[in-house]
Amino acid sequence: MVQSVPRHHLPKGSTVTGLLRRWLSEPSLRGLNPGSVEFTVAHRKILTKKQAVRTIFESYYRRCHSLDLYHFGDVQGLRVELGTGAGFIKELYPDVLTSDVKGLPFIDLVARAECLPFPPGSVRTIYAINVFHHLSHPRAYFREMLRVLVPGGGVVMIEPYHGAVAKIIYKRLFTMESYEPDAPTWEAPVIGPAVGANQALSYIVFTRDKKILDEEFPDLQVVADEPHSHLAYLASGGINFRQLLPDRFVSSLLRLEEALPSLRPHLSLLHTLVLRRRRQS
Repeated sequence: MVQSVPRHHLPKGSTVTGLLRRWLSEPSLRGLNPGSVEFTVAHRKILTKKQAVRTIFESYYRRCHSLDLYHFGDVQGLRVELGTGAGFIKELYPDVLTSDVKGLPFIDLVARAECLPFPPGSVRTIYAINVFHHLSHPRAYFREMLRVLVPGGGVVMIEPYHGAVAKIIYKRLFTMESYEPDAPTWEAPVIGPAVGANQALSYIVFTRDKKILDEEFPDLQVVADEPHSHLAYLASGGINFRQLLPDRFVSSLLRLEEALPSLRPHLSLLHTLVLRRRRQS
C-alpha cells in the first residue's frame, strides 16, 4: 500500500492556499523522508488512530478479497500483497503473505514486484493497492506476473482513477508525484518507493494503450475495471491529511457512494482493476 506524499509547497502567489494545505496536512508526517521506514511506521500509527480511514481501507481489502474469490476462487496457490506498507490486510486475511521493498517490522518478506521470490506458477492472487504507478518498468512487472501466477490466477490492484474529479485533484495535490496522462512511454524514472511516480499510469496502460497491452501480453486479460471512492475518502483525509468530518459522517458517505453508482465514473478517485492469466488450453 504505497502512499503518495502530500504537497506542502505551492508556486509563488499561492500563500493562502499553501497555508491552508499545510494546516490540513497530517502533522505527524512533517519532516519525515517518504522513502524511510519511519515514514511508513508513522502511516501505520495514523491507520491505527483514525477509525474513518481504517474503515475505508478495510473496504478496500474486502473489495480485493471479494473480487479474488469471484474471479480466482477455483484456483489453488499463494495469495500475496505487494507494497503492503502500513497496511493491515493480514488482520482480515491471515493467509495473505505481505511484502514491501522496505524492511518493515510488520511484513512477511522484502521483495520487488519485478522480481518475486516465488516458483513459477505458485501464486493464485496478487493484491496491489497504490503500487502499480510506482513501478519504473511495468513490462517487467507483467512478465513477472505471468511467471509466478497459476494459469487462471491473477492480480487485483487499486490505482488512481482518471475521472473528471480525479484529474483535478491528482494534478494539484501532490508535489513528489505527477499526473501525466500524455506521457509517451510506460516507463518512468521513479526515485525511491514514494517519489517520482506518474499517477496516470493505470489510465495510460489499461485505457489509452490497451491495444498495445493486448498485443504484447496476450496471456494477460483485464477482466474488471471498477471506479470507486470519492466523498468518504476526501472527508476522511486519508493517511496524509487531517480528517474533515466525524467518523459517523464518513461512514454515511460510504453508504451514499454505494447507493449512487451512476456518479462513480465522474467522482471516483480510485479504480480496481482485475487481471487474469489465461488458462492453458
